[in-house]
Amino acid sequence: MLRLFIHGIFFCAGLAAAEPLTIRVVAANLTSDSQQSYSPNNGNNSNPEGAGARILAALKPDIVLIQEFNTSVPTRQWLNKTLGEQFFYYKEEGMQIPNGIISRFPIVESGSWDDPVLNNREFAWARLQPPEKPPLWVISVHLHSKGVASRAVQAKALVALISAKVPKEAIVIVGGDFNTRSPHESCLKEFATLLFLPAQPPADGNGNSTTNAPRNRPYDWVLASESFHRLEVPVELGGQHFDHGLVFDTRVFRDWEKCPPVQAGDSGVPFMQHMAVVRDFRMP
Repeated sequence: MLRLFIHGIFFCAGLAAAEPLTIRVVAANLTSDSQQSYSPNNGNNSNPEGAGARILAALKPDIVLIQEFNTSVPTRQWLNKTLGEQFFYYKEEGMQIPNGIISRFPIVESGSWDDPVLNNREFAWARLQPPEKPPLWVISVHLHSKGVASRAVQAKALVALISAKVPKEAIVIVGGDFNTRSPHESCLKEFATLLFLPAQPPADGNGNSTTNAPRNRPYDWVLASESFHRLEVPVELGGQHFDHGLVFDTRVFRDWEKCPPVQAGDSGVPFMQHMAVVRDFRMP
């Protein structure tokens, strides 16, 4: 009887350790000033909080695939104020508009892979370790804004890098600013050789899945390997439910007051060129 009792204790402890984990991934190119910065400083570092920072804080992400990762205050200071001291980050060094990764989970290793088209940012990558779950390989990208062919070259190069450097069965997430003009671009077809391209991408409450400022082009994406894509769950935010993920536009999001500290006009401030893309996944 004692043996059965002890076995039951360990069995229940095992169940507790195996709780599902919901992970929110956000693609974010949310700079909002002429210097492509997240913290417009009014010329004197007096405003460390910008519209992009408020949007990120409202979304409560676990992982941010961030572009144009410039801040007018030290990055650590900005991150502490925006998301909290418990977050980890990687930011490309020596780049005009660096890509980066912000994570609630420890970053085990990180770095940059060469972008064959551009020299003011690369492909930022990191291996993350969620508690008691398999590691996640995440890559933050900012593809060429001018040229379908250039974006296809970048996508093909990144697929080759992932295939060469990441374990075959690993969970991979690629996201950021793809600058794509349509959901049928050749770069997306290149990514689809390795990642799952959803038939129903994230959308706002009106069903609009485009992510540029005028809301007519699908610039921004969060893509995942098929095994992780199958773990997608609806995004719940501000009392609303989005089955296939969310394009967060404060100008059309109902009840934005439930998502502090965001403000109604944050997605429409000058120099804000993109909307955030949000996807949730539940690891069993």
